[in-house]
Amino acid sequence: MNDTITEINKDTFWGLIREARDACGQDMSAMVEHLKGRLVSMGAEQAQSFHDITQAYEDLAYKYGLWDAAEIIKEYGCSDDGFIDFRAWLIAQGKEVYLAALADPDSLAEVEPYGDCSFELMSYVGEYAYKQLTGKSTYEQTEQQKYKKLVSELKRDITYKDGIQFPREGAELKQFLPQLCAKYPDRWLEPHWIFDLKVARELFHAGKVHDHQQVCKKRNRGHGGEAR
Repeated sequence: MNDTITEINKDTFWGLIREARDACGQDMSAMVEHLKGRLVSMGAEQAQSFHDITQAYEDLAYKYGLWDAAEIIKEYGCSDDGFIDFRAWLIAQGKEVYLAALADPDSLAEVEPYGDCSFELMSYVGEYAYKQLTGKSTYEQTEQQKYKKLVSELKRDITYKDGIQFPREGAELKQFLPQLCAKYPDRWLEPHWIFDLKVARELFHAGKVHDHQQVCKKRNRGHGGEAR
């Protein structure tokens, strides 16, 4: 066991994830126990930090383009709660996989899926350790101003794929996630978004406009339209 990590920050957070993956592989129950044990040994403050960083990375991954990828990867689709568990699973794959998925969700075609890409307990590791140490909940102890600052700090390390903020279906989805759609040809054909809400319809329409504009830009570049 690597005991050199004694304080949790954005770098040692990923170091602890890597340590747990090296020790436990794809055994998610073992990974939870490993992480919990390490955090308990570090104390309540570090358990709180781990919890806050986990929640921040989950929030930063709340992107419809990534949700589309989860819908394809997960065998039975991806509900609201399912997307939370998917993002927790994504974090458990380590820094490189997490950042690559936000830079291009289609990169997940190269990642081995397991456990239906769902890791609910990963969201609560810091909470479990903190509660064991103090009897209190991390959710009640999180300082909102400090948390907002943390989110801003972590976001600086993330490069998002252009258009990742929009949901897609049909041809637009295949264009956005070509490798995933090719790998799972039966999972992207059926509609999976419910556009009853006005905001959802607006986002879907904005995504279609965005993708059309990107196609036009590529065509112009191909014809020398932007050559200077």
